[in-house]
Amino acid sequence: MGLNQINEFKEIFKERFQRNMKRHPGLTWDQIDAKLNHKDVLEKMLQMEQSGGEPDIFLINDQLYVMDASKETPKGRLSCCYDEEARLSRKKFPPETSAHMLAKAMGIKLVDETLYLAMQAMDDFDLKTSSWIETPAELRKLGGALFGDKRYGRTFIYHNGADSYYGSRGFRGYFVLN
Repeated sequence: MGLNQINEFKEIFKERFQRNMKRHPGLTWDQIDAKLNHKDVLEKMLQMEQSGGEPDIFLINDQLYVMDASKETPKGRLSCCYDEEARLSRKKFPPETSAHMLAKAMGIKLVDETLYLAMQAMDDFDLKTSSWIETPAELRKLGGALFGDKRYGRTFIYHNGADSYYGSRGFRGYFVLN
């Protein structure tokens, strides 16, 4: 990641941060900019950006999260099943990857139900798409996985077979910003 690429991305991120203050009330750009000077933070954010995630800062329960804030699930992360176990269990037409594999490669985690509901309370996301969310182990053991979307002004959390994948379902990721 070159200096020009970092500076260009930081300008995009700064403009997004300032345009969406409802996601992080009371925070200033200078407070956040000081936290971005770590190579691993910028690399994760740049990967989120390059896959269509449009990362932004979310302040939830006094914790700072860098989360995907694209209106729809990130375009570079569509058509994936939930995890590697599900991908390998498909008998026909397995997808190239899974949400968990991509998240791990990017150094981020899938948002869980609590984070998904919190971000949806701040803004409208996944109005035409849906996003896999971190699924409790007991549900995953039974073959299922959770996903969410927002329809009719309301956030819905659903279940599906973990091995399913659709052109309009991907995942939203996050990491904690210290």
